[in-house]
Amino acid sequence: MEIAARLDEIGKPAWIALMILGFIFFWPVGLAVLAFLLWSRRMGCWTHRGHGRWHNEGSREALGGWRGGERREAASGNRAFDEYRADTLRRLEEEQREFLTFLDRLRFAKDKAEFDQFLAERRRPEAPQPPPAQV
Repeated sequence: MEIAARLDEIGKPAWIALMILGFIFFWPVGLAVLAFLLWSRRMGCWTHRGHGRWHNEGSREALGGWRGGERREAASGNRAFDEYRADTLRRLEEEQREFLTFLDRLRFAKDKAEFDQFLAERRRPEAPQPPPAQV
């Protein structure tokens, strides 16, 4: 794996160039290099947990993260906005809980209706079949 170590020293552009050349000259080599890069996690952003220079706006670390199951927001420096944001998040979480409760009740009602229909069909006596007509 001395070649891999040398390519790692150069960086991702060397791996990309090797993969492109592999596809150009003999496509299975390019495919093998691509598979190796994905398998060894040399090319993915998952090695940086998805946080790059421009991706920190939406990350949990940028928002303060989670501690003990409780959300801790990063202060914006504007108390009025921070209070508004906290109230809005509390309201949205309450609405989410109410909606999930509603969905549970709706599923239960649907299941109960289907089960009651099944029982009603099962309890219904089967009508006797008329004898076949004689010609």
